[in-house]
Amino acid sequence: MTTNTPLYPTNFSHIGLTVPDLDHAIAFYTQAMGWYHISGPISVQEDNQEDRLSLISRLIYGTGWTSFRFAHLASADGIGFEIFEFKDNRDARSTNDPFRTGISHFCMQDPNIEALMSRIIQYGGKQKSDLIDLAPGVNPYRMVYMEDPYGNLIEIYTHAYVLHNS
Repeated sequence: MTTNTPLYPTNFSHIGLTVPDLDHAIAFYTQAMGWYHISGPISVQEDNQEDRLSLISRLIYGTGWTSFRFAHLASADGIGFEIFEFKDNRDARSTNDPFRTGISHFCMQDPNIEALMSRIIQYGGKQKSDLIDLAPGVNPYRMVYMEDPYGNLIEIYTHAYVLHNS
């Protein structure tokens, strides 16, 4: 009997995020987070029968999306960040709800948490929680919840994830 259990932990490849304004999102994430702009904007048309990206997109999204643009960014550790702007997206803000099914946030790591918080605010984001000392007197680990300009929650740790509960 074979199992589907991996023999090793899998790696994160990338995160995909839909926004109402791709150009603004590229500017926010490259300026506030310092992420690398790898490629894009790339335009994809649903009715383009010759384009491979259009075919792949029809297989993923079905029909009725008309067109979209997207770009590839990457963090310092090589995690990809795909940003999508669909033509008919009318939502200016994320429908992010941590009490409902779906992705509730993503987390970044930066030992200079105050500087990253300042950049996020400078480029249109918001602070959503107090800056929290996780174990005062035990370790210097801190965290905060921020929001990008579209309402997507960004958690920030000062430390590696594997140290969070130590």
